[in-house]
Amino acid sequence: MMVFPLFKLIKRKGGKMNYLEEYKKWCESDEFDEETKKELLEIKDNPEEIEDRFYKELEFGTAGLRGIIGAGTNRMNKYVVGKATQGLANYILKQGTEKKGVAISYDSRRMSPEFSKYSALVLNANGIKTYLFDHLRPVPELSFAVRELGCTAGIMITASHNKPEYNGYKVYWDDGAQIISPVDKGIMNEVKAISEYKAIKEISEEEAVQKGLFNIIGKEIDDRYIEELKKCVLNPQIIKDCGKDLKIVYTPLHGAGREMSQRILKELGFENVYTVPQQEEPDGRFPTVDYPNPEAKEAFRLALDLAKETDSDLVLATDPDADRLGIYSKDERSGEYKVYTGNMSGLLIAEYRLSQMREKGILPSNGMLVSTIVSSNLAKAIAKEYGLDFREVLTGFKFIGEQIKIEEQKQNGKKYLFGFEESYGCLISDYARDKDGISAVMSLCEAAAYYKSKGLTLWDQMINIYKKYGYYNEGQVSITLEGSSGAEKIKQMMDNLRNNLPEKIGKYKVMVFKDVENNIVRNMQDRTESETGLPKSNVLYFDLENDAWCCVRPSGTEPKIKLYFGVKSDSLENAEKDLEELKAAMCQIVE
Repeated sequence: MMVFPLFKLIKRKGGKMNYLEEYKKWCESDEFDEETKKELLEIKDNPEEIEDRFYKELEFGTAGLRGIIGAGTNRMNKYVVGKATQGLANYILKQGTEKKGVAISYDSRRMSPEFSKYSALVLNANGIKTYLFDHLRPVPELSFAVRELGCTAGIMITASHNKPEYNGYKVYWDDGAQIISPVDKGIMNEVKAISEYKAIKEISEEEAVQKGLFNIIGKEIDDRYIEELKKCVLNPQIIKDCGKDLKIVYTPLHGAGREMSQRILKELGFENVYTVPQQEEPDGRFPTVDYPNPEAKEAFRLALDLAKETDSDLVLATDPDADRLGIYSKDERSGEYKVYTGNMSGLLIAEYRLSQMREKGILPSNGMLVSTIVSSNLAKAIAKEYGLDFREVLTGFKFIGEQIKIEEQKQNGKKYLFGFEESYGCLISDYARDKDGISAVMSLCEAAAYYKSKGLTLWDQMINIYKKYGYYNEGQVSITLEGSSGAEKIKQMMDNLRNNLPEKIGKYKVMVFKDVENNIVRNMQDRTESETGLPKSNVLYFDLENDAWCCVRPSGTEPKIKLYFGVKSDSLENAEKDLEELKAAMCQIVE
């Protein structure tokens, strides 16, 4: 008989069950395997750990699942993944689209192969065909595969750039984009309706194969994906002529980007590509970095060392699921490697592609550029320069994908040309519906070759963009507040800001306030109000004078509240100074 300590019983939200009772159930029930029980019994004298693992269920939200790997309701494990997959299966069956199948991929994180295969077999047990990649693949290829294979859905096992202890589960729909309303709500309701883990259906791999439900895919999709990327190249001859002179350092940060990035660069004619050897192999422990995030300067330490050793022009890093790209480029004048934000690299690609399309006479008259509300206002200026319709959506690339779908369904809809978000992600064409770090690698290298043929570095071109449009600068601050107390603190911070609106933030007057949660746009000068036209989301946005702005929102995937800022100035130095002052003023107001 197992003996459990008497901890204070804490009610879950809604009062359905206390965490200790749920813990005991996981330790004793036949629903759970012996390995799970052993892991949980090792923490029986640690009430804080038990509470954290069981005080809530890891919620299947609009972004799917993301959490720390381990046993418990508030962890990523086969039971939580199985419940999410059974809910997805139930939704697909109700739509009657089970014969179209589901594509499944995964990155290098711990338990990713296991979670992806288990997801496939749960779907197979429900009579739903699956196409599982034979090895890890990047997010954009999964998005492409959903469309290429005509699937009803896709699953990507990844926690993107989170720390090594995390993994996640992202769901895509038939257009290749991550799920949005009403599909997300429909799946969420099906997942919530599963009250017992024994409701998860199971089948053996052998039986699933015999029934034609379990299918392995790989090289054929790789080939089709690479061919689609090649169609997007605007100056193939310049790459052939100058690609051999361009030196590129690349790191996949132990993730899924290596094979596709190396392949596309080699096949296009880039001969001097140096992959960081210590970070080349997939490894979910991410042993050489604390945080496998191309936004973090520390993640570039080994790549920059190699760049200096090889005198390279470019330094590129993709995150573990290879949907995002971070870059440095060498400034020949100073000899320094200059870091680019996600706004800078995304808009550098946009300016290159759009200017070349116009020069070649292939820029559509009905073109569209899509960005998010926390991305640079420089995007609006570039869209105006090239006569494009500009769309601004909520944070999350799925909303960019939604705009592509909306226009495709119209008889004379806008033609998607480019989309990006400040978090280092962009998509250069409509072959996929999620951000693509592989095509971003390709496009940055193409742009670098083109500008090198004109006697310019990428940094020279970045300065030219600022001279043309103005010196825009953006930044972000993330405040981490973990656990149940952290979640409550984040809620209080948002409520306080919402209910105590500042008239000035630093030296900038607030011109317009947007409360997306409550669908309010308030002109702070005459107090008139209108609607945001955006889906409901806990986002507060401040339009400031002189084209400056601030935005605050809780993260949808991490225990953080995020603050975003943007300014426009007359020089790099003044833009940096103005941004720091705005950042300090906004942090003081929020905290």
